[in-house]
Amino acid sequence: MFLKLENSINKTVDKIGNLNAIVMVLMMLNVCYDVIMRYFFNDSKVAFQELEWHLFSFIILIGLAYTLKEDAHVRVDIFYERFQPKSKAIINVIGSVLFIIPFSLLLIYGGYEFAYDSYTMGEISGNPGGLTQRWIVKSFIAIRFILLILATIGFIIRNINVFLNVEKPTEYHVEDNVL
Repeated sequence: MFLKLENSINKTVDKIGNLNAIVMVLMMLNVCYDVIMRYFFNDSKVAFQELEWHLFSFIILIGLAYTLKEDAHVRVDIFYERFQPKSKAIINVIGSVLFIIPFSLLLIYGGYEFAYDSYTMGEISGNPGGLTQRWIVKSFIAIRFILLILATIGFIIRNINVFLNVEKPTEYHVEDNVL
């Protein structure tokens, strides 16, 4: 039961990761277009520059759920790396329940209010020729933490499965990610 639920959540989070990769390509194309237009044709549009940071915001905000699912988040491994898999699983579950979920719920509420206020005010860019509908980028804050809770549920289930010996722990090695 838990394994099926974990796999279902992981598939959803993988789709989010794939969407993030597509948005990253779109952002790179947008930056290339903006640079070419600015330096070769002396023509730059504020909307394209703002779109860059909107897309970048999407990538950073939405990518957190995928990062947690891949267990690739930043972690200070002073003691943790020496623990046994079952001890790590307990720490991960307790940390998720005590810190990630409450913090995420708080920021979902705050992010929703932030985006809703922007929507009701009809907030637009302060720059001439900038993007309208500023609420869209602000809504990524609440969406980020909704997706983070989803990924956290999968993370908790994975760690429960590790604790119960239903699945083998995935080991994350720092030296694997050194540039």
